[in-house]
Amino acid sequence: MIPFLILTFAVLLFMAPPRCLGQILPMSPALISLTDSIRSELHRPVCFGLFKDNYITIGTTLFEKPSQYNSDTKFQISVSFRLTKATLPWDSYLSLTYTQLAFWNVYQKSLPMRDINFNPGIAWTKPWYYHNRYIGTTSLILEHESNGRDGEASRSWNRISLSGNVYVTEDLRIFGKIWIPIVDSKYNRDLAEYKGLFYIGAELQAIDDRLTVGLTLEKRKGFRQFNTIAEISWRVHKKANMSLFAQFYNGCAEGLIDYQHHNTMFRAGIVFKPKFFSPRI
Repeated sequence: MIPFLILTFAVLLFMAPPRCLGQILPMSPALISLTDSIRSELHRPVCFGLFKDNYITIGTTLFEKPSQYNSDTKFQISVSFRLTKATLPWDSYLSLTYTQLAFWNVYQKSLPMRDINFNPGIAWTKPWYYHNRYIGTTSLILEHESNGRDGEASRSWNRISLSGNVYVTEDLRIFGKIWIPIVDSKYNRDLAEYKGLFYIGAELQAIDDRLTVGLTLEKRKGFRQFNTIAEISWRVHKKANMSLFAQFYNGCAEGLIDYQHHNTMFRAGIVFKPKFFSPRI
């Protein structure tokens, strides 16, 4: 019942008309400035940009003695290419997205890459405004994810996703994503049980937007079972897009190769964030 209520709330939030969402935020100069920046960005010529967070981290399993077998480097590269300006119907736009997530066993002999996940997609995105205030976005995404391997090591699936994010205040944002999984590999038929059907989360910015704290809960099989991601970052300089970064992960399916394995990891490093919003998964 609890997951059903959460999912229902998320769907209603994403599909609510902008008039309803517009009541959440008070008018402020900072928010008007953000609105102007987003509108200006979306009417610029098409270009590449960051999609999700781009980071490199190093860490180990919590509650166990660190070793070469439970410590690694995790890094993510994620970009988008906007195919159109915001000139499609309803001031929406179309973009190609690509994310690559890797787990690198740097402490083992020969430095093997344990898992590399490839995640291309195409997204249709609608920004929401109300009374000259930017409220958030809704995206419909067709995406594929696989590890590029064959045989019994092959992991692959597709999904049709609906994602969204909403500003509750200037500094607090809630976000979520629901999807229809299409699992096409016979070696991971039960992947959706570990990756679930939706996630929800929140992100808080403070201290002149230099500090960012986020929490994401991805529902997996089992009562009250979630994959949990907690993150914190500190921008090294107000005008620089580089932050010190720490990430905590507890759950299954952090990577595709051993998606059934449960682990609790803590890693730290640096991150480069997109200009406006970063999807978590």
